[in-house]
Amino acid sequence: MTQLTDVRGEHLLAALALAASGVPVLPLRAGKVPFGNCRLCDRNACGGRPNMKTPGPCQCPKPCHGWAAATTDPDVITSPAWARAWREAAAVAYHPGGAGLTVVDLDDTDAITWAREALPATRTVRTTRGEHWLYRGAMPSANAVRPGVDVKSLMSYARWLGYGEGPLTALPDTVRSLLVKDHVPARPAPVTVPAPARGGRCPHRTPAYLERGITMAEQRITEAPSGVHAAVYGTFLAVLSTHGRCGCLTEAHTARLFAAAQAKGESPRHCADAWANALTRLGM
Repeated sequence: MTQLTDVRGEHLLAALALAASGVPVLPLRAGKVPFGNCRLCDRNACGGRPNMKTPGPCQCPKPCHGWAAATTDPDVITSPAWARAWREAAAVAYHPGGAGLTVVDLDDTDAITWAREALPATRTVRTTRGEHWLYRGAMPSANAVRPGVDVKSLMSYARWLGYGEGPLTALPDTVRSLLVKDHVPARPAPVTVPAPARGGRCPHRTPAYLERGITMAEQRITEAPSGVHAAVYGTFLAVLSTHGRCGCLTEAHTARLFAAAQAKGESPRHCADAWANALTRLGM
């Protein structure tokens, strides 16, 4: 392990302790936000991390890529590349989903009152404005699932505020159902519009055409500099208008598009709404 020199501090020591227990960590700067991408990684110039689920192909040694930089490797955490971040860090964060956890973030007293009435008791951590309720098990993340309530797990980060009180409870269906609005699924079923009657042959002729279209759609969402809601809806609309009527789209394709949108901050619910709206717009 790299010798600790001027990077030694309470945040670094807390991060090492968490990492040793299997919790992926990353430093936060002022404002409780991750350190921004370095110049080489800015705007995904490095190629990013596919769907923000894996550590490659980007090999940047700095704590880039937000929550995806979280690690349990002490050599990375104490490396010179992370030293400046720890010197400037205002807090420690962790990736709940990477630790097999889900955090129900309750921002105010009304949200806490609701949780006490609707959710099973579990480990509780006090925050500046409310409480974090921790459950054992991972799930997709989403903001504003109800007033004052966010869910942080996969592809998200939470500020480390201590171990809290009480035993961990298994993630209940009550929490999972928070991501469902008006019975709209968090991920849509594959499009099954029958292919046009032309001998049963797909007009796209080769799977490579569809693969290229999905890849370009992922890139369009990932590179959207602003107006993410509009970019996601427009991309879904374009994909469905081109590929939606031949029956070639599968659940794997739609999952890739949803993953790209969620990596830009869209919630599963917003993704499902955008997909449904695009289908309606096209009369599908």
